[in-house]
Amino acid sequence: MNLQGQHLVSTEWLAAHLDEPDLRIFDTTVHLLPATRGPYRIESGRADYDKAHIPGAAFIDLSRDLSDQQASLPFTKPSHDLLLEAFGKAGVGPTTAVIVYSSSTPMWATRVWWMLRAAGFENVAVLDGGLGTWMAAQHPVEQKKNVYPVASLQTTENQNAWADKKAVLGAIDDEAICTINALSPGVFSGTSKTSYGRKGHITGSRNVPFAALLNEDGTYREPQELAALFKPTGVFGKPHAICYCGGGIAATMDALALTILGHPSVAIYDGSMSEWCSDETLPMTMGDD
Repeated sequence: MNLQGQHLVSTEWLAAHLDEPDLRIFDTTVHLLPATRGPYRIESGRADYDKAHIPGAAFIDLSRDLSDQQASLPFTKPSHDLLLEAFGKAGVGPTTAVIVYSSSTPMWATRVWWMLRAAGFENVAVLDGGLGTWMAAQHPVEQKKNVYPVASLQTTENQNAWADKKAVLGAIDDEAICTINALSPGVFSGTSKTSYGRKGHITGSRNVPFAALLNEDGTYREPQELAALFKPTGVFGKPHAICYCGGGIAATMDALALTILGHPSVAIYDGSMSEWCSDETLPMTMGDD
């Protein structure tokens, strides 16, 4: 089954293809909950999956199976080999098509979508609107646990899909790179109570909040609306873009939008503000510019 370059699929499309033998559907839900110590506590969305999920869907644990457990920051991407092993165990193989969705914010699904594409597997799409839109359309759900047969996945990593701290620092004075902050305007400007240790944003970056990309029902806005949101950043006039957020998750929502709009080269700063703010030598700016 070939998704033919689709990055988003509708609930109607998925309902019509549920019986495809090579289709793999994954619930990727994660919750960030208030914590006594630290900014938040990570909770797997498996309990949500157990209550209701799309028929045939399996659950993939982003925080456990698709993150480097030895890294100091949560959700850090693992090595290419470990990532391929994890996806293979989940049932992703060379002939499969993958649809990912979340029962909460789509950022968890777009993160897994990005990780697969960055790993060199491009036959993957996000269910537009996630489980909420699926249920709103009165499509069926189930509670049965599903596990796909283990597969073997061998791909070549797209190393240009990720940016590290050094690359982001170098981008500040590079006219060929547009760095985009996907967080809320208040966090970007430094006026919000929320911060990652230091207020403001990476110097030189522009703001396209991930929440602005969505309609009220959680689906992505039409391409012309997305283009209007990104146009003030100047990203379409630059050959490379770097998206970041708090920890490399919400930034993938911006990366999906830019991919839909045909930008040729987009990267995710995996450490994002969680890493950047911890180094006092790295420049940050308060305000809207």
